[in-house]
Formats: sequence, structure tokens, C-alpha cells
Amino acid sequence: MIKRFLFIVLLAVTCLAVVYSQQQITRIGVIDLPRVYTSFFSESRAVREWEERSAGVQREIDKMTRDINNLKTRLADAIQQNNQSEANRLENEINRQAENLRNFYQGRTEQLERERQNLMQSGTFLDQVYNEIRIIGESEGFTMVLNRANSPFIVWYSSSVDITDRLIASLRRRR
Repeated sequence: MIKRFLFIVLLAVTCLAVVYSQQQITRIGVIDLPRVYTSFFSESRAVREWEERSAGVQREIDKMTRDINNLKTRLADAIQQNNQSEANRLENEINRQAENLRNFYQGRTEQLERERQNLMQSGTFLDQVYNEIRIIGESEGFTMVLNRANSPFIVWYSSSVDITDRLIASLRRRR
């Protein structure tokens, strides 16, 4: 009788443990925040201004590159005419302008990247995104939502847990 009672208690505890463990399954969602940013805020004034600054930097880089190429053409002409002093002067000028171009490129691209990051992390953008993620997560039963761009440990995930498109659509509806 005691063995039977213990068996029933053990069976009941096992059943409860199985039911409890099934309720504790974690459902994880994934978003691509840079894609959300690009899709949702590409029409915003701040982003358009950033894109204009970025295009301006590219125009300046193109101009500097053209100037260097013109100097290289003149250098080739000086070498062909056997004008060593002009060739030396042009070579020094090419090196100086190439260094200026490298410094300009490095400085401006770092500045533009910081500005882009600041735009993505602006309070209103993140507040809207996090609120929509919370709403989607709660309504669809996600326990956690990860940003694919900031999660280097995500090696693979099923498209069924990617809620990026739903997030973008939801943000656009609430605009």
C-alpha cells in the first residue's frame, strides 16, 4: 500500500514537473535594427540631412582624387620630357595631397558614422522602436527579442522568429 502511494505521488510529481517545464519554454524573437532604421526613418529630415552631408563628403573625396590624378598625369608628362625638378616637385605634391585625402577620408567617415549611430540611438527613435517591440513581443508570446546586429553569438535563426518586417509595418501604421 505504501509502495503504491509513493508510486502515485512520484507519478503526480513527475506529471507536474512536465507541465511546469512546458510552461517555461522561452520564445525568442530577432530584429535587424539597422534595417528598421533604414526602412522607417529614411524619409526623416535628420536622415536626409545626414545623407546630404555624406554625399558632400563623397563629392569632396572625388574632387581630391581627380586633383591627384591630374597631378599624376602632369608627373608622367614631366618624366617623359625629362624634367627632373618638375617631376620631383609634382611627386612631393602628389604625396602631400594623397596624405590629405587619407586624413580627410578617415576623419569624415568616422564623423559620419558617429552621426549615423547618434541618429539610430536618438531617444524618440528608440522609444518608438522599443515600445513597438514590447507590443509585438507580448502579443506574440516572445520572452525575449534580440537585435541581430548587436548579437555576435547569433549564428543562425529561423525566419519565423524574425519580427523585423512586422516591426517596420507597425511603426509605419503608428506614424
